[in-house]
Amino acid sequence: MLRRRTSTDPPDTGDRGSAALEFILVGVLLLVPIVYLILALGAIQEQTLGTESGARHIARVLAEAPDATVARERADAVLRSIVAEYGLDRDRVELAVACLPAGGPCPCAGATLVVTVRTRVALPLVPPVLGLDGTASVPVEASSAQRVSRLWGTP
Repeated sequence: MLRRRTSTDPPDTGDRGSAALEFILVGVLLLVPIVYLILALGAIQEQTLGTESGARHIARVLAEAPDATVARERADAVLRSIVAEYGLDRDRVELAVACLPAGGPCPCAGATLVVTVRTRVALPLVPPVLGLDGTASVPVEASSAQRVSRLWGTP
């Protein structure tokens, strides 16, 4: 025997069909920031690898060059290559070369070269409006030290 319903309230159907909508909404709200984070970290990692590679290769080229003129030409060639290969912005790349002990010409025989490459990584999807592209950037720096031969520059 079936029981009769004793309540006069209508059945509760207010949540029917909203689970799919909630899942889509929450999915999009979580997915968009995660995808942006992946894009931003990928851009930063690419630029980090480029600056590190540039500092290491330029230090090696400077230390192995036969004289200062050839060293400058080779360093410029390596920097152009690194900028092209890793997609660095040439206007934002800064190159600094220092010799230890300081005071003499750089590079010189027996010195330790310290090459530092700096750049700024613009975050993806930031429009160049009101200077936001400059503000929304991450500084990246890499240094490398290389010992110059005691016989550097001698024929």
